Formats: sequence, C-alpha cells, structure tokens
Amino acid sequence: MIAVLKQLEERLNYQFRDLELLKQALTHPSYAAENERVRDDNQRLEFLGDAVLQLVLSEILFHQYSDLREGGLSKARAGLANAESLAGFARELGLGDCLRLGKGEEGGGGRERTSNLADAMEAVLAAIYLEGGLEPVLNLCRRLCQAVLTNPEQMLARENPKGDLQEYTQEHFQLTPDYVVEAVSGPEHSPEFEVSVSIAGRKMASARAGSRKMAEKDAAVLALRKLLASKGELERV
Repeated sequence: MIAVLKQLEERLNYQFRDLELLKQALTHPSYAAENERVRDDNQRLEFLGDAVLQLVLSEILFHQYSDLREGGLSKARAGLANAESLAGFARELGLGDCLRLGKGEEGGGGRERTSNLADAMEAVLAAIYLEGGLEPVLNLCRRLCQAVLTNPEQMLARENPKGDLQEYTQEHFQLTPDYVVEAVSGPEHSPEFEVSVSIAGRKMASARAGSRKMAEKDAAVLALRKLLASKGELERV
C-alpha cells in the first residue's frame, strides 16, 4: 500500500507528512465496516473537501473569466464540481486503483463507480488542505481543470444550453434568444430540422438534427460558444 500511495503522491504533486491522512481519504465506508482496526473512513474528509473545492474553483474562475457575472460563474463552478467531473479528475489521477473498498463494493465494480471516485476526490483535496493549506489544492485544481478552462462552453452548455444561453443574453443584453425553424427535410417518418437562433435580430447560429428540440439545443451551444469567444460583445460576433 505504501508504494501505491507514493506513486499517487507523485501524480498529485504533493508529498504528505502523514500518509495515514491520505490513506483515510481513500478509505470507503465499506472497508471500514469490514475491518475493526480501521476507525475512520473518508466521509468527514469528503464533507470538508466539498467546501474547499467550492472556494478554490471560485477563485480560479473569478480570475479566469473577468467578463462572467455571478450567474455564469456559478454555473461554471457547478459544471466543474459535479460528480461526473470529479470522477473524471479522479480517473486522471488514478484514484480508483488506490481506493480501499469492502469485498462487496470491490466485487460490484466500486473502483469505477462515479460516486466513489467523486467522494474520494473531495476527500483527497481535504487531506491536502489540512496539511498544506489552500495553495497546493489550488495548484492541483488548476492543473486538473486546465483543459476545460480553455473551452468554457463545456462548462456553460452541458446540461441545459438553451437555459444557459438565455441567462447569458439576459445578463449581458437584457434580451432573450429567438429560435426559428428554417427548414424541414427528409421523409415524413424521419424528418430533419434546421433551426436558427438569433439575438436582437442578429442570426447567431444554426443547426440540423432529427428533432426540433435537439436542433435548438445544438444551435444554442454554437451561439453560446460564439458569445463567449467575443467576450459578450454582439458587434464582434
């Protein structure tokens, strides 16, 4: 186990003074329940790590996107801090191979379970914070988020691009987007919709899809991408 933890330290770019703290961060409740000698699992660390993560991501986004207002920053932070994103960061660091799991959890694919990986990611961040403060946590999160930060539309248009676009345009222009079906083609049983989205009469983007709803969604993603690239200035789009 020591060798595994040392390798993880290299990936984290942080060396623990107390490896037991890192070990606790990787201890699933199922493992603690099956081993009497293990007193603590990672749930308390997970609680602290969630708060630390929110603060660190807020600072990163605050400095990265000076044009985003509170609503946009909150959505970006939520996109980075959700379970899927955290599990992705955990996989990048190889946390799944380091988890201490009970036999049932191990046999049930617990090393790849999104919730386990996300919880462990938060717990590891808490462990680093308790020993080293915010700076090493900030450095690690910057590194993990680097690819996403260069593509902000990935954060702002993941789950509800139409809603995100409307919120953005209301914040910046006090306007709402207009969607128009430009054309419907293909056979009746399998039509293809072409939908455009405009702001203040200016056509921002268009997209084709097998349903009007999906075409609107894809057009919203493209429009939001353009707006972000133009720093929210319509005349530059």
